[in-house]
Amino acid sequence: MAGKRILSGMQPTGPLHLGNYFGALKNWIALQDDYECFYFIADWHALTSLYNDPSLIRKYSREVAADWISSGLDPEKCTLFVQSKIPEHAELYLILSMIVPVPWLERNPTYKEKQDEIKNVELSSHGFLGYPVLQTADVVLYKADAVPVGIDQAPHLEISREIVRRFNNLYGKEVFIEPEAKISEIPKLNGLDGRKMSKSYDNAIYLSDDENQIGKKIRSMFTDPQRKRREDPGDPDVCNLYPFHKIYSNGETQKEIDRDCRTAAIGCGDCKAILAKNMLEQMKPTMEKRREIIAKPKELDEILEEGSKKARLVAKATLREAKKAMRFQK
Repeated sequence: MAGKRILSGMQPTGPLHLGNYFGALKNWIALQDDYECFYFIADWHALTSLYNDPSLIRKYSREVAADWISSGLDPEKCTLFVQSKIPEHAELYLILSMIVPVPWLERNPTYKEKQDEIKNVELSSHGFLGYPVLQTADVVLYKADAVPVGIDQAPHLEISREIVRRFNNLYGKEVFIEPEAKISEIPKLNGLDGRKMSKSYDNAIYLSDDENQIGKKIRSMFTDPQRKRREDPGDPDVCNLYPFHKIYSNGETQKEIDRDCRTAAIGCGDCKAILAKNMLEQMKPTMEKRREIIAKPKELDEILEEGSKKARLVAKATLREAKKAMRFQK
């Protein structure tokens, strides 16, 4: 993949949490040294769920950018931009929507999953059904060779590959690249209540949380459901807390907790205190950097503006090539 182009994005539907960091952002940061990376704030995508109050999207867009940069994304190494700043995304989305059969979209696994997961928002909209088409436009505008995803998300990219093949075959020219899935290892990290960590479930530890909030959340975490009393032995393999120790505690501490939990030599409260200490020690530099960044909104906006200008040059050239292949314009 040397010299290849990577593209990915995140929806600004709320503050980013540890699941977002370990599921995507950490991998993005690692990729920026070896690939030409374009990372965008998917604010048009966010309209599918925040259409009732789009002002929240503006607020969260800045929050997401602060999370990215404080975590380690470097605007000097990668292009950070805002989707809605580049109208070519919407124009290509419109063009592609004319050639995509509806059944392709209806079989998208996320379409039903999200409707089941999110109950407080009407998701049976045209925009939500067609979001894979906009997603495809996002990727192919930059001729991205690969999109970093978890193994469970790889099937979603296949819709984009089908759309690319249909376009290229219809118009007889290889305008767009079929994007490959760049699979990343994602540690299993549930939320405070043992379910998937999600803004929708209100069970997340956010990158924007302060020390007191993180400590309070860790103290509230579900642990081994079978361990009813302090003197009962526990099982780290089913405990919601232990995967966090695998990330934030060193190997020796992990072995001690595993042993002491199974023999009831340590209680859940003690285990949580150790985790809180280790987690805060590792997160503190990022937390301090984030506070500095968010205190300078003008500088943050300038980074996104410059990145959007750079990205638009690429998007305009690709859209022009696509229209010429269609014989839609000279």
